[in-house]
Amino acid sequence: MRRVVITAIGVVSPCGLDTASTWSAIREGRSGIAPIELFDASDYATQIAGECTGFDPLKFIEKKRLREGARFIHLAVAASDEVMEQAGLKLEGELSDRAGAIIGVGMCGLEVVEATTLVLHSKGPRRVSPYFIPSTIANLAPGTISMRHGFRASNYTTTSACSSGAHAIGEAFKAIQRGQMDVCITGGAEGTITGLAVAGFNSMRALSKRNDEPQRASRPFDKGRDGFVMGEGAGLMLLEERELAVKRGANIVAEVVGYGASADAFHLSLPAPEGEGAARAMAAALSDAEMNADQVGYLNAHGTSTPMGDMLELQGISTAFGAHARDGLLISSTKSMTGHLLGAAGGLETALSALALRDAVIPPTINLEDVDEKADGYDLVPNEAREAQVDAVLSNSFGFGGTNVSLILKRHA
Repeated sequence: MRRVVITAIGVVSPCGLDTASTWSAIREGRSGIAPIELFDASDYATQIAGECTGFDPLKFIEKKRLREGARFIHLAVAASDEVMEQAGLKLEGELSDRAGAIIGVGMCGLEVVEATTLVLHSKGPRRVSPYFIPSTIANLAPGTISMRHGFRASNYTTTSACSSGAHAIGEAFKAIQRGQMDVCITGGAEGTITGLAVAGFNSMRALSKRNDEPQRASRPFDKGRDGFVMGEGAGLMLLEERELAVKRGANIVAEVVGYGASADAFHLSLPAPEGEGAARAMAAALSDAEMNADQVGYLNAHGTSTPMGDMLELQGISTAFGAHARDGLLISSTKSMTGHLLGAAGGLETALSALALRDAVIPPTINLEDVDEKADGYDLVPNEAREAQVDAVLSNSFGFGGTNVSLILKRHA
């Protein structure tokens, strides 16, 4: 099997509009959660979210073409531009034909769906924009990127709720490993901080209502957690076959070595008892990487800040990692700072995991002030980043419908 490496990272997040500013905020433990500005949330039970404040799509897309894509596409395009600039890779000829685009998206273009529904009911079907369909189709994120940068191999979207971005990276990794392509831009994008989405999650009682303290609202593993905080953004990376990357002198950030996936087959939205589905995904990733559990030094948890989910994930970690879960494994949730980017979460968190490997810095779990007694004994890297050089990291992503993904990265050698 061929080796696969990460050679560039592009990020647009609530903590920063590029990779450097996002990573700086994460290292400093700064939250990107604030009152919602994208719509009037004054009548909503939840009035806070992780928005990409200051994001201007006109910096990346011509004004006349903005209506061709919803916000999730704009965010993906911005992240893709950073990836390609960072990578210094020219896609042309045969290499272009061997370059794919696989982007995970959870819920696409809801703001356009909302606005177009109002037009349909108030002005009639003839006033619906011809761009409505292409602007809201999930695969137009990778589709637009492939047209923009010349990725002419496989071009598709993975949609698996909050595992979407992680599934995309895993599938891209396997496609390169098997020789089906040599290069792939991959990760996740999401832009669904809308009235419809917030109302829907509120009806499920899934969101935090700590409106008076936005930056303290996302608090994984803390006794005071009361639900997750929605976020938006894009986390993309360029995966390359290692020999190609070395030959062209690419800057290798990390190596992708393991991909595990599982299904809970249990419930619409609740995780399986004792986190057994998550445990199977982690075990599968370890097996795929041909690694022992104690070789992983850091785990970027799914850690959404929900009362049930956080504890079930820790149970799954204990099952998969055994004694190492409480003896040597560093665990943190970067969602404490970014909020939950839904379909983009796996892309962003894999990117942050790669940067943690590169810089020997473990991101903190902020707002961890009163640790849930069920989390006693785990090193959750509370409140401040920690300098620690580890050889391998694992990133978890789980979603409604019982879908679980674990990815393992190693320091390149």
